[in-house]
Amino acid sequence: MGKLLIVGTVAFDAIETPFGKTDKILGGAATFISLAASQFNVDSAIVSIVGDDFPQEYLDLFISKNIDISALEIVKGGKTFFWKVKYHNDLNSRDTLVTELNVLADFKPVVPEHFKDADVVMLGNLHPNTQMSVIDQMQKRPKLIILDTMNFWMDNALDDLLNVIKHIDVITINDEEARQLTNEYSLVRAARKIQKMGPKYVVIKKGEHGALLFHDSNIFFAPALPLDEVFDPTGAGDTFAGGFSGYLAATDNSSYENMKNAVIHGSNLASFSVERFGTERMEGLERSEVNKRLHQFKALTQFDIELQ
Repeated sequence: MGKLLIVGTVAFDAIETPFGKTDKILGGAATFISLAASQFNVDSAIVSIVGDDFPQEYLDLFISKNIDISALEIVKGGKTFFWKVKYHNDLNSRDTLVTELNVLADFKPVVPEHFKDADVVMLGNLHPNTQMSVIDQMQKRPKLIILDTMNFWMDNALDDLLNVIKHIDVITINDEEARQLTNEYSLVRAARKIQKMGPKYVVIKKGEHGALLFHDSNIFFAPALPLDEVFDPTGAGDTFAGGFSGYLAATDNSSYENMKNAVIHGSNLASFSVERFGTERMEGLERSEVNKRLHQFKALTQFDIELQ
């Protein structure tokens, strides 16, 4: 069993889409990552921070999924990070209505002793200096360090971001962010530039259009599964990252060929996440459902062709 360390936000979200709206519900990058990774036989832990307004039922959910929460700091008298968003009709664009950092503003992650030797570190979207501080706390270099980031840090902490990118193996970003980071419109050129910054592997997420994996001169494409309904895209990217990192930790194999499988597993789990608001779909997801949809992915992309 591989050890997976997950660093990121545990939060409250309030979401509005064309299909409905929610009050405060469970959200945050580390939440979605850990729930997705729990689908695999992996020993995982969350490093994050919440206030004492965070319900016990959510803590119990993590524990029920065998997710170690000993490094989930609970600040007495503090309020949990809160994010409110409204999605447009296409679900690809959105307006952030409220961002309250609360206890996250003073978050200094502390890696638990029993996870300082983790095989895989999944750095969810946070300030690059916070991500770097986690890398610095590891007893030895993990077999794989995966980083997720966003355009906000490119706008406001680019030097810090470039510094942490030097120390990682895999970066997962969306197409818009890849273009911003490199000033290249072509995603192939953008990926080449990012590889020169440090990562051996670049994963570029394209939402409903799938994901691209780049390694050296190799390119692999994984489609997104066409769905009848998409309710809430909020956790899709983090669920992808959780499936991706959880599979790699469980298989203890970071070869390019196995990375392809990891991308498929990440895409597969993300297809469930968007079917309900927040974490609702992921909380009760059965392994049999996951396997059935993996077969759908295979059927979607497999074909025989005679080449002259």
